[in-house]
Amino acid sequence: MCGPECQGGYSLPGLMRDYGTEEQCRQALFQWRWPKGYICTHCESTQYCRAQVSSHLPVQSLPPSTIINQWHYLRFNQAASNHLVSSYLTNNSSKTGLSALALRRQLGVSYNTAWAMKQKIMQVMKERDDSRPLTGVIQLDDVYWGGEHHGGKPGRGSPNKTPFVAAVSSDVDGHPQRMNMNVVKGFRLKEIERWEKRHLTPNSHVVSDGLACFTAVTKAQCKSTGGGPACVSLREFTWVNTMIGNVKNAITGVYHSIDHRHLPRYLAEYRYRFNRRFDLTALLPRFCYVALRTPSMPARLLSLAEG
Repeated sequence: MCGPECQGGYSLPGLMRDYGTEEQCRQALFQWRWPKGYICTHCESTQYCRAQVSSHLPVQSLPPSTIINQWHYLRFNQAASNHLVSSYLTNNSSKTGLSALALRRQLGVSYNTAWAMKQKIMQVMKERDDSRPLTGVIQLDDVYWGGEHHGGKPGRGSPNKTPFVAAVSSDVDGHPQRMNMNVVKGFRLKEIERWEKRHLTPNSHVVSDGLACFTAVTKAQCKSTGGGPACVSLREFTWVNTMIGNVKNAITGVYHSIDHRHLPRYLAEYRYRFNRRFDLTALLPRFCYVALRTPSMPARLLSLAEG
């Protein structure tokens, strides 16, 4: 299988070839929404009925306010946003994301609209990968986001630090396959137990630095090995350390400052793209397929903390 380094991504000519017309957009949306043929969401009939399940407005001309309310049309408010979202998802030559400010400038919408669009994109990414636990040999480490306030409490107890778990699964040859980064309430046994039940499959082999709370993974029939801070310099920890460094550089390089309440979505943005790096041309249609099946999130909920 070709790796991301030998892929060309999804170009603007390719995007216009696939989604350059109103009819192409409509057909794509229909196929993603009903891959096995039309089924009414109200009565489950395969016949068209009077219940409205779509908009009569041209897909490419839907105003931003309509897109926010009917967000499954978000990808196609105009050809430019198509390409921006595509590049945002598939451009692995740059391992960073696209800020809401940059999105606002490119689309000519308000910052609030651009921010909401971006948060909803990242929410889809988060919900999708949260439903797919890691398996195999898994490198596990504890991480903190943020630093101390001037004059505040230093170290792990700093209220300005957000704890999260970083995990990377590898194949039999030690090559990284998938990653997961999730914010946790703290590095305690009960919290790690809650995390591993959702994000690790049974019988996985977990390699950690021996932090006491990581022994909780054995309750999910996972094997835990490793111990002591010095072990993080071992080859077995190469990929999780690399991922931690990359994601911190990516977030700080693009966003400079983010609200810690929304950190789970920003972590999800990076992991989603990394986990699908082997087939960049399929990333956009796969994302849209999932987006159409993700429950909508009203704008009022976007400002709340996401766990």
